[in-house]
Amino acid sequence: MSSLPLAVLLLIFVAAAAAIWVAGISLSNQTDVLATRLHLGSALGGLVLLAVATNLPEIAIVVSASAAGNVGVAVGNILGGIAIQTVVLVVLDRFGVRGGKPLTYRAASLVLVLEAALVVAVLAVVIAGTQLPASLIVWRLTPAPVLITVLWVAGLLLLQRAGRSLPWHEDGDAPDGQERPRGHRRHHVEQQAARKGTRTAKSAAVFGAAALVTLVAGVFLERSGDAIADHIGLSGVLFGATVLAAATSLPEVSTGLTSVRNGDYQLAVSDIFGGNAFLPVLFLIGTLISGQAILPHAENTDIYLTALAALLTLVYAAGLLFRPRRRIAGVGIDSFVVLVLYAAGVGGLFAIATS
Repeated sequence: MSSLPLAVLLLIFVAAAAAIWVAGISLSNQTDVLATRLHLGSALGGLVLLAVATNLPEIAIVVSASAAGNVGVAVGNILGGIAIQTVVLVVLDRFGVRGGKPLTYRAASLVLVLEAALVVAVLAVVIAGTQLPASLIVWRLTPAPVLITVLWVAGLLLLQRAGRSLPWHEDGDAPDGQERPRGHRRHHVEQQAARKGTRTAKSAAVFGAAALVTLVAGVFLERSGDAIADHIGLSGVLFGATVLAAATSLPEVSTGLTSVRNGDYQLAVSDIFGGNAFLPVLFLIGTLISGQAILPHAENTDIYLTALAALLTLVYAAGLLFRPRRRIAGVGIDSFVVLVLYAAGVGGLFAIATS
């Protein structure tokens, strides 16, 4: 695509982003229907299904970039995606939450704090993996991505257990939080589908079609984005961590707003943390496809983005524990801090990349 004019590349990029937005909404709805009807909502299989479905754009980009040997875009998109998807919570807090109490006050739950801890733990392994020698690879596998995957699965098992019961008052839910139980939005989506006469087979077919559209659009997004970055003189890491990561986060914005407006605050936060914990697992896919150790080749910007993502996650974890009531510029104190840190972080990212 590098031979195409910049205007055409921008048109392809915008069209691919729009396709991901539309298909992502349908994908999320059908995932809710299937998880509810197949009784996967609280099971490990349901958590895996949700994680994969909400991150299909990133999966497509990682596969495409790794197959083309463009590892920088893949790494930047994964780690930049975690940071920017955390910032999605700022959008939900500002435009989704009604009333005077901010998002983390309403969503406060020890289970969500555990999900945030899983994200930080996975990111710690990412940073450690960047220090290993690139020659440490056997059967197209390297230690860090394997450990990340094991840690993610173990974390899901612990979260599944925590979701059933915790030895705390109210099972870890804070008083005066959301009125209805976590996950009620998914049951509402399934009930709407049932009233419309949507059968499970049709829902599965729509899910498959939306997944295919998302995957194809993700490839076009990555290829056109890489060409756009070359045209405007922006490095693949910077583009992948900012513009490309923002485009692939559009479905999370839409589904998150729907959850928050329906009063399912915990589900909205959980979907973001769950997706962020899953994204580093894609390093395993990238390593298998490219045949090279990806993390040891991480640049300073990649490590910087990992630290930034961990910092933003910890801010929200603190917000879930302390439950601030005050709002600044229409968002909770924690959301405001995250927004400021992210803006400063992007500035630092450009300084590192251009130094």
